Amino acid sequence: MSFLKSFYNNCLSRINAYALVTIGVIALTFTAGDSNLYTRYTYDEKIRKLEKEIKYYQDEIKLNKEKLNSLRTDREGLERFAREEYYMKKPDEDVFIIRQR
Repeated sequence: MSFLKSFYNNCLSRINAYALVTIGVIALTFTAGDSNLYTRYTYDEKIRKLEKEIKYYQDEIKLNKEKLNSLRTDREGLERFAREEYYMKKPDEDVFIIRQR
């Protein structure tokens, strides 16, 4: 018990009680419970990452819809796509495939 009294007299008596309680509450909010500030920060980071991923995939969907619409309406675009992706050719043509390493 004398240790506590000496600790209080040497260290804590100089600190304002309100400041001590405020520091204690802040430390408690950073560390205690399921909804502490660190956990909330990590969840917010995950949410930001997932929102970026959602935006990326929405842009990809929009781009692919435009390509699909182009393939459905444009005959030359469809022919070009078939030649590039599936190596199709006309009966009187020769196709050379050059692969890059």
